[in-house]
Amino acid sequence: VELPLGVKMLEADKIWNEAEGGKGIVVAVLDTGISKNHPFLKNNIIDGKDFSGKGDYEDGNGHGSHVAGIIKQVAPNVDLLIGKVLDDDGGGSYQSIIDGINWATNYVGANGERTRIINMSLGGSEKLDELEQAILNAVSKGILVVVASGNEGNHFDDRYEFSYPALYNECITVGAIDERGRMAGFSNEHLQLDVVALGVKVKSTYKNEGYAVLSGTS
Repeated sequence: VELPLGVKMLEADKIWNEAEGGKGIVVAVLDTGISKNHPFLKNNIIDGKDFSGKGDYEDGNGHGSHVAGIIKQVAPNVDLLIGKVLDDDGGGSYQSIIDGINWATNYVGANGERTRIINMSLGGSEKLDELEQAILNAVSKGILVVVASGNEGNHFDDRYEFSYPALYNECITVGAIDERGRMAGFSNEHLQLDVVALGVKVKSTYKNEGYAVLSGTS
């Protein structure tokens, strides 16, 4: 099986043996949910909760499934904890995101599993103290908070892109590059950018147990 280009660029496969492919690491994916019965994903899902009002954490949008699939490509044995904080249209409230962060931060699984990483491929222009406090609380418990930088970039230095939680210092903010290692035109490049990874034409899992090729800092 050929490795996905994004995994090759990260050289993640070179530490799979040493890190057991992420075995025992719980990554909370706070997004639009997940395709619960997807053959590539279902065995990695340990639990989930809906904060969007839908009633369950099934992904009717596709974005959360795409993100979760990328995480599994990089760390094949990782445990996925799914918080559906965005609805099937991809929208949501700051409160649902805050509730999802707090749930993931305090989560204890049936076998004592605890969240090690929170992934939020989402953002908004409003700075909210309660959101930052929830992130600070997670970080204080040793949880790594990884967020997308956002897709409002336009390569003009005179325009500063405001996106939260990407602008919080406590988060690891990820930008997108293409297959040649160049910044993607849509990727926010503000001062809080910490790392970059392939974000152009990435194939991953999608809703309805399918696959899709998408671009973005997510």
